[in-house]
Amino acid sequence: MVTTQTKPPPHPADVSQLPLRRFTVDEYFAMAEAGILRKEDKVELIDGVIVAMAPMGRNHRSTTNRYTRLFGESVRRRAIVQIQSSVVLDDRTMPEPDLALLREQADFYRSDDAGPEDVLLVIEVSDSSVDYDRNEKLPRYARAGIPEVWLTILPERVIEAHTEPADGRYAVRRIFAPGDTISPDCFPDIALSVDEILPGQ
Repeated sequence: MVTTQTKPPPHPADVSQLPLRRFTVDEYFAMAEAGILRKEDKVELIDGVIVAMAPMGRNHRSTTNRYTRLFGESVRRRAIVQIQSSVVLDDRTMPEPDLALLREQADFYRSDDAGPEDVLLVIEVSDSSVDYDRNEKLPRYARAGIPEVWLTILPERVIEAHTEPADGRYAVRRIFAPGDTISPDCFPDIALSVDEILPGQ
């Protein structure tokens, strides 16, 4: 009888260490037009990587709806209130914030995508995605020159307002809790009650 010894299979490569094929915004749009990316796919493009977005829970959805109503009533025709739609930061990054206030445009951005120069305020509603929004998306908003970002931290029931972008970070962070009012720098006459945005559970 002949006994042979087989070699163990090679250890699988760590995929996270392999080089990535990064996509451009144009390629991302082309995949959507070709049906590779579907409307029901909740994804965004970050530094050329297609990232799956966290599922939206009821508290997340409710908070986004509250923001939509409050800004819709207060901003009126001074800005466009864009809900859960993309903003092009550069040729490889196109996040989908929960809400963005955009400068007025006659065709409501039918002919062009909103870019950094069009954005007055970005709002992210963060539940399970707090670390991702704070560590990945916030610096990219700062690098693009987005003037103000609100991170709405649902587990802590606070709103972090980040302003004065410089060198890939925001120089100023203010924290608003229930009992406070918060106003966007672009419209200081608008005062929103944090209790209306983040009501008690």
